[in-house]
Amino acid sequence: MSIIKLENVIKSYPLGKTMVTAIKGVSFEIAEGDFASIIGPSGSGKSTILNMIGCIDVPTEGKVIINGQTTTGLTDREITNLRHDVLGFIFQSFNLLPVLNVYENIEFPFLISRKKYSAAEKKEQKEYIDHLIDAVGLSQWITHKPAELSGGQRQRVAIARALATKPKVVLADEPTANLDSKTGEDIIALMKKINKEIKTTFVFSTHDKNIFSIADHVIRLKDGIVAEDFRQN
Repeated sequence: MSIIKLENVIKSYPLGKTMVTAIKGVSFEIAEGDFASIIGPSGSGKSTILNMIGCIDVPTEGKVIINGQTTTGLTDREITNLRHDVLGFIFQSFNLLPVLNVYENIEFPFLISRKKYSAAEKKEQKEYIDHLIDAVGLSQWITHKPAELSGGQRQRVAIARALATKPKVVLADEPTANLDSKTGEDIIALMKKINKEIKTTFVFSTHDKNIFSIADHVIRLKDGIVAEDFRQN
């Protein structure tokens, strides 16, 4: 069953008096539970595609369908709810809040949500955050702030934060780009473990061959089109 579907997506940008088409009629589907990698050289459209899947950008033409919802035409509130309920994000620059500690950074998606949580729901959230902190190996660092953590530890916080709302899909934009090779391999192994155990769908925009090598589903972009779309492993 597809959780992400793109139908003939076109994305154009104004450049001076002309329009530049970055994405040229892209169509593909990603199944629920996939460990998918969108690859290609710089400028091929990887980040643009990921931004449209994440509702950060919208297509000029075509459809992006997430968990059965066509994103075009959604209200700001509906997009906010879709991001909170279905999508998690992992960024290459971590995007942690420096004034918050490990626990507070992971809790942050709940703090900014417009939803009102009951005492029982808050208790469940705390238990799950504690579980995630243990799962990513940061139990001893729970009160530490990002400046006191290594790059790998900060990325682990970012992974736990992305998973805190139990999203169906986690989008990761070059998640190992700012890590050394050993730490990057550990982070990939952690995400693959989560993918297998929790069945969370992961979608990567990446140049990392280690991610490509263990991906279930590979989509290769070239000059704004899908050059290859295949499954492996």
